[in-house]
Amino acid sequence: MTPGQATLHFAPVGDKAVTAVFGDTIDPAINRRIRHTVQALQSEVGQTIEEMVPTYSSILVIYDPLQKSYADICEMITQAAEDVGHTTEAGTVRVVEIPTVYGGEYGMDMEFVAEHAGLTADEVIQIHSGTDYLVYMLGFIPGFTYLGGMDERIATPRLTTPRTLIPAGSVGIAGAQTGMYPSDSPGGWQIIGRTPVRLYDGNSAKPTLLEAGDYVRYVPVSEDEFLRIKNNLASYEVKSFYCKESELHGR
Repeated sequence: MTPGQATLHFAPVGDKAVTAVFGDTIDPAINRRIRHTVQALQSEVGQTIEEMVPTYSSILVIYDPLQKSYADICEMITQAAEDVGHTTEAGTVRVVEIPTVYGGEYGMDMEFVAEHAGLTADEVIQIHSGTDYLVYMLGFIPGFTYLGGMDERIATPRLTTPRTLIPAGSVGIAGAQTGMYPSDSPGGWQIIGRTPVRLYDGNSAKPTLLEAGDYVRYVPVSEDEFLRIKNNLASYEVKSFYCKESELHGR
């Protein structure tokens, strides 16, 4: 049995929510099945289902207990998961290019990450920007991206003591994960760079630039290019394109 075909497990969360667990590992096939299941259940949102929160390997489903019982909701999720099948091929995916300036004042932990990995800063940049990363989920703060697929060679532990302020757009590493801070916030990830693009805009009809299922491609830029983009955000258009999963970098 492949990871994407694992048996579902359910657990109640209070009296009006259930967690559906699809597996116990961070795996693209599991996450793909979760996203497809959420899509299959979208017609129930606003009716039986109040909200769904997908994560790496599970879905939290908040429902109206006056309309459906816990057992009914579990059956509904099971049926939706079965209807979408156990797809292992992603088909066409969206890749979003994220211009990033690495190191220096924008990546204050780059030297530590490089030393921890036994690499030069340039090698860390080459490795980090050489892979397309799956957006597994958004969380922690609105628009924060949890990305999978980072090369283990640059895996680095979190900071022992988190910083009280991480600037918006910061690109970080925590363990074998990489991600981006969409707004100024506290944080404990090792910061290696920063993007000038706006990752979250609460005033927009579509507040997040990225969604679960997208892929991120980091594109190294100079400080001058970073500042040019930052100073012209109103006219800057983030580049994105669609391709087959087999055509992604690092595959």
